[in-house]
Amino acid sequence: MACQRRRSFKALQRHTYIGACLTRRCRRRHGPGRGERLHGMTQDFAGGADGLLLLMFGVGPASGSSFSPSPLGALFFRCRSKTKLVGTIPGRYRLELRHLRYFVAVARERNFTRAAEVLRVAQPPLSRQIQQLEGELGVTLIERGSRPVRLTAAGRLFYEQAVQILERVDELRSMSRRLHETDQTHFSIGFVGSTLYGYLPEVVRRYRAARPKVEITLLEFTTLEQIAALKEGRIDVGFGRIPFDDPAVDRLLLRNEKLITALPSAHPLLARRSPLQLADFADEPLVVYPKSPRPSYADQVLALFRESGVKPSAVYEVRELQTALGLVAAETGVCIVPASVERLRRDNVVYRPLAEVGAVSPIIMSTRKGDESTEIKLILKLLRELYRKEKIAFGA
Repeated sequence: MACQRRRSFKALQRHTYIGACLTRRCRRRHGPGRGERLHGMTQDFAGGADGLLLLMFGVGPASGSSFSPSPLGALFFRCRSKTKLVGTIPGRYRLELRHLRYFVAVARERNFTRAAEVLRVAQPPLSRQIQQLEGELGVTLIERGSRPVRLTAAGRLFYEQAVQILERVDELRSMSRRLHETDQTHFSIGFVGSTLYGYLPEVVRRYRAARPKVEITLLEFTTLEQIAALKEGRIDVGFGRIPFDDPAVDRLLLRNEKLITALPSAHPLLARRSPLQLADFADEPLVVYPKSPRPSYADQVLALFRESGVKPSAVYEVRELQTALGLVAAETGVCIVPASVERLRRDNVVYRPLAEVGAVSPIIMSTRKGDESTEIKLILKLLRELYRKEKIAFGA
């Protein structure tokens, strides 16, 4: 009881302080008459968080279901933008959307364990969040020891308003996303060079046909550079080959592409009609790309040789695919490339398949975390349609 009284007293202090700050500001802006009326309103509502919701947002037991700032709430939000009011509120006063979501889940499920499963969180942290919420509001929302969970009168009122607030937030999020998609006139695609010899050009062509008013920019980046470009907003989607994890980026495996060997046209192994093996290149010079940044596709190729127990006589690292094929044509060494590169015809270079089943390189699509925009969905739709037409297993 003593703890509850202390929490209630702290809440009363906070609400009284907010009211006093608003009263002083209203007096300066509108004169003493309106300031005194405002002071009386804040005193009437200083006793609880429900009153504060009614005061600030115009919502409460008899106020209907709309969630819009009252005249006083509008004044509060104008003050907030200058950080003078909120920045000077004493003590700790943080009410976040997650608190509302957690409380609504518990109220709907009427059980902490089931609510934790729905929210995909552990039960102890969920219980602590509810306790923090009650501490912030200064009221008890859930009857202690009740099974199933029962809400107090204040809890039922708070639940109704929390549901409305969360629904409104979801609507605002959807409207903002739709507005962004409607206004989007530019779409940037990052790619590693070898994907241009596969199906990426056809995907871009189909995207242009579906979005003729959208300006498309194609930027060649390594996989690591794509991660940075996505987080900085320089590209909207990236196509790479390195399975690099980042909490701010979603990765989707499109397919695993077979690897083949590029050899000089006079290489003695070309006389063999069967697929070549990595062991055939023991003591052969190897050309890999790109030289930097690392890790890169070059590390995938070197790892493949290490796992097979094959050691090249020398390793030449170059910056890009075209340079690597140039060295192959000059009989400097052999190069392991994705199968789609075979479409790139070059004098004095011949391609042969590899027998190793594990000799593959993934093609990975990267987007910003949680990006479910119409443009990303369209790219995925076009990829699936193209793979289906070419009889390529998506994601394998």
